[in-house]
Amino acid sequence: MADQENNETTATGSAPQAEQAAAASEPEATEQAAPEAAAAEEPAAEAPADEAPVEEPAAEEAPVEEPVAEEPVAEDAAGEPAAPAASGGGAPQAPPASPKERKAAARARRGKRRPATPEERAELRRQKAAARSRRRAAEKAKRANAGKGEGTPPAEHGTGAPKVRSGTVVSDKADKTITVRIDVARRHRRYQKIVRSSTTLHAHDEANDAHEGDLVRVVESRPTSRTKRWRLVEVLERAK
Repeated sequence: MADQENNETTATGSAPQAEQAAAASEPEATEQAAPEAAAAEEPAAEAPADEAPVEEPAAEEAPVEEPVAEEPVAEDAAGEPAAPAASGGGAPQAPPASPKERKAAARARRGKRRPATPEERAELRRQKAAARSRRRAAEKAKRANAGKGEGTPPAEHGTGAPKVRSGTVVSDKADKTITVRIDVARRHRRYQKIVRSSTTLHAHDEANDAHEGDLVRVVESRPTSRTKRWRLVEVLERAK
């Protein structure tokens, strides 16, 4: 009995000693693991310091605003500023319907105002008449100076050169008058085909020199009768 009690006491006393030894060993293991964990954490904390600093983007300069040109204000027929057109993609204003309104709008765009009183209208008519008289006098003087400056006598029918034609005499029965046929051959503008045509005219022959079948040259002249506007110049070829 005494041996059993000694054994139980020995076993009971050994258990607390084992617990105390384990508790004493745990702080030592914790103290050894703490420096290792701190050493592992130090490189991770220092890593961001080794990286190059990130450059901040420079602030962009604000664009310079250009001055907006002011649009001219349109005026209506009465000379007052017209109402601005509706913005935001609205429908444009319809043009005036009547001719009177269209004329008034055109005068307003040109900046002109219609005379309101009879006295103003009469004065405007006098000014226009004086301007027409001055213009006609200037044109008349210009024509007179042009005829004198050339040094050549004016043509007998007017200011331009007279026309000259060559043709064949088809009749010489009338006294001092011949009938001349002018043959014309032209190319058609669209079909490029030669189109032949002829016309007749009466010419004055003072000496009755030309006869039927002769090739003659006639020139344009002043009217000598109801149908004669041409005059014989020369006989180019006699009939055989």
